Amino acid sequence: MQGCYHGAQEDPGDVMTTTFEPISSLVTITDRAAEKARDLLVEKEMPDAALRVFVVGGGCSGWQYGMALAKEVEPDDTEIHAAEGVRILVDEESVPMLHGAEVDYVEDLMKSGFTIYNPNATAACACGSSFQAQSGQPQGTPRACT
Repeated sequence: MQGCYHGAQEDPGDVMTTTFEPISSLVTITDRAAEKARDLLVEKEMPDAALRVFVVGGGCSGWQYGMALAKEVEPDDTEIHAAEGVRILVDEESVPMLHGAEVDYVEDLMKSGFTIYNPNATAACACGSSFQAQSGQPQGTPRACT
């Protein structure tokens, strides 16, 4: 079953419960991106690691995307089991900004690499890694892209 794991939660009766949401409700990954992520994990000799997708303040539009390889799941992570056996981790603070986003892998004359299509972005920098959020979302402080 593909879904998002929101972790074990204790209720007042000390019973552990697990919450799952459909994968489409948080972050999805295209087959091409999942294949590239799997290849990268194998190449880096980290086959059991996950692809961490996150948002941090910065960039010329206020928010910047980040990606990293993660060996472990942090307590506040949402874990998504995607295609090709790839796991995606999203930290608690990034979840609202990435809800509904799609991770893809593009190859063209200008660049090749992972990219994020985000329905929560109202404006984006030409570099493609910085964005401005919808009203009602926290707003980052714009800075020059590097």
